[in-house]
Amino acid sequence: MAPSPTSPLLAQLIDDYILWFVNWHRAAPNNRTGALQPPARFAIWHSEVTKSLSGEQPAIEHLTTLQEQLHTLVKLVLMKTPDSQAFDRKDDESIVTKYLELMQELRRFERAFAMAASNLDPLTGLRTRLALPQDLDREISRSARSQRPFFVAVMDIDHFKKVNDTYGHDNGDRVLVAAANLITRNLRAHDDAYRLGGEEFLLCLKETDAAGSMLGLERLRAGLEKLSITLADGQTVSVTASFGMVACSDIIKADALLRKADEALYRAKHEGRNRVVVAE
Repeated sequence: MAPSPTSPLLAQLIDDYILWFVNWHRAAPNNRTGALQPPARFAIWHSEVTKSLSGEQPAIEHLTTLQEQLHTLVKLVLMKTPDSQAFDRKDDESIVTKYLELMQELRRFERAFAMAASNLDPLTGLRTRLALPQDLDREISRSARSQRPFFVAVMDIDHFKKVNDTYGHDNGDRVLVAAANLITRNLRAHDDAYRLGGEEFLLCLKETDAAGSMLGLERLRAGLEKLSITLADGQTVSVTASFGMVACSDIIKADALLRKADEALYRAKHEGRNRVVVAE
């Protein structure tokens, strides 16, 4: 995947804000009105990133709010401070705090774009679905040559919407990260794991048979059921997951493989959730 076109622009914006902060502190007290306006590149980056990402983007809106708060704070401090006088120390510290908060958020975006460019999900560190078609086609070809099947399982966290609705999306992210970490610990080095989106994951199990794959998935299912996940306020929550597994033996198309895994997952949900169902 090619790097996001917003990535170089974001790096330049971060540099602009570092220069903005340096100039803010170097300028004479009566010559700081230039700090009222954000770097012009912010509006350009905001427009580009909004166009490149679909749907609502709360993180972008949060970043925009931080940026507006910083420059509003600068305006208020300039208005209350007489010309040629130094700023009140508490006012100056509040500007520094807001600047650092904004920079932390900009750096978080920078890391997220870098992860996306490498086909890694920025939240969980797992591969994204963008890498999946090519990887599955390669495994299908290898399986056809070696006459050895591999197994694909789609995993979906049960009632995840209820988790988000009850505890908030930030805590929902904590659940996703905990599930991804458990997947990583349970899979073998030559297996692969992907975050398909939302609360859905895909596991590609290699160099094993049906019994071995089922055993591994059952171990993962039971491990998640027993896992106590700590939320931001110290509460703990537990979740379960459903799995749909399919063997790639005579299936020669990646989309057919995924369709059968999805059908098995649907059966797992229909039969009561928190179980592994094998495609017929």
